[in-house]
Amino acid sequence: MLNMDNKNKLYGLIFDIDGVIADTEAVNARVSIKVFADLFGIEVVREDFEAGLGRGAEEYVRAGARAHGMELTDEQVQKATQLRQEYFIKILSEEPLPPFPGVLELMDEAMQRKDFRVAIATSGTLEKSRAVLNAVGVPYQKMVYINGNDVKHKKPDPELFLTAAKGIEIEPARCVVIEDAPNGAQAAKAAGTKCIAVTNSASAAKLREADLVCDSLETIDLKTIQKLID
Repeated sequence: MLNMDNKNKLYGLIFDIDGVIADTEAVNARVSIKVFADLFGIEVVREDFEAGLGRGAEEYVRAGARAHGMELTDEQVQKATQLRQEYFIKILSEEPLPPFPGVLELMDEAMQRKDFRVAIATSGTLEKSRAVLNAVGVPYQKMVYINGNDVKHKKPDPELFLTAAKGIEIEPARCVVIEDAPNGAQAAKAAGTKCIAVTNSASAAKLREADLVCDSLETIDLKTIQKLID
């Protein structure tokens, strides 16, 4: 068992998946546009889903509908999210999904350090998020891995990141969450963690709640993480 002095020297690094590890938001939008056409006969665009970014599949779908003045029933949402996941996994099985620059390098560097612990935390389902991690080649089996199936409340609620911090046994205040969406940055701050936001999915202005905003994780190293926490 670690004593408190040793625990105070540990650092937690928590990665979101969609829009942080890889450009899944483009695939999310693509399959969602197809779902809306197939199920509801509605023509939507990627921007219609922005209010639902990072809030889980159900809120993502509802956001697209609300952008067109449509309120979906629970049954419609369930049918749409299931079909969306099927389309998504099919695309990942057929097309390459490269990681964003710098993300795997930052993970690897942290995992080699005894004073760092790494977690994955996503609002996405187990099936959908695992498909992304496998496609990109993330060694998630060696990390704490929290997904939308593990929590009751989605972002901007802090439950996801509090659960991840508990999983790596580090106080939230000594963790940095890496996010790409305003809802995610809000959830990270509500959890009491530090937050680095990368502008892969939203503008810097929309990510202003984060402690640090960057255009690429290539510019972030472990010294940056330590400086934010200490």
